[in-house]
Amino acid sequence: MQIIEIFKSLQGESSYAGLPCVFVRLAGCNLRCVWCDSEYTFKGGSRMSLDEVMLEVQRLSPNGGLVEVTGGEPLLQEREAIALMERLIAAGYKVLLETSGERPLDRLPAQVVKIVDVKCPDSGEGEAFHIDNLQFLTPRDEVKFVVASRRDYEFAREFIREHDLSSPAPSVILSPAFRKDAAGSRDVAHCLLDPQLLAEWMLADELNARLGLQIHKFIWDPALKGV
Repeated sequence: MQIIEIFKSLQGESSYAGLPCVFVRLAGCNLRCVWCDSEYTFKGGSRMSLDEVMLEVQRLSPNGGLVEVTGGEPLLQEREAIALMERLIAAGYKVLLETSGERPLDRLPAQVVKIVDVKCPDSGEGEAFHIDNLQFLTPRDEVKFVVASRRDYEFAREFIREHDLSSPAPSVILSPAFRKDAAGSRDVAHCLLDPQLLAEWMLADELNARLGLQIHKFIWDPALKGV
């Protein structure tokens, strides 16, 4: 499989934010979100066998724990990604998958926590999500909306209401988009939408969702890779 990087850090997003996690970042993405902060994943990387990936994960986290398979879009390498997730689960790891939901989700191992990034209009990829994938989400899974504007927020709000995502499954997270050229200072000035404004909208609408911040971008330089 084509791997960009494998590293251990704190989980920066989702309801697992703040927990130690090994990240396996796969190469390649078929979407081009205008605020993407991972354009370095679009090409390149190194070929690694499943055995090599497993050895590196076990070196970084020998006693189990969280592993996130991410990208890019990891399901562009579906066969290898699923085989990796199956092996990680068998070895006792809790596996998270970060995906756009543009690829089918029905073949994933049942134990995988799917974190599905439904693209909002200002991303430029607002039609990417395959609505049929909602039927494959469970209470352990999460739907994330990266929000850059009031238009994005209203899209997310109506999507949540239309598809009744406030019922038991899945969890819902709204996160303000970061500028892809963010560097240096670690503050909300790099957000395309002020988190305070987003929080106020959510409260005013009594939206049953979590406000999520990319905490790794407040801990380290937001341009830093491998954290």
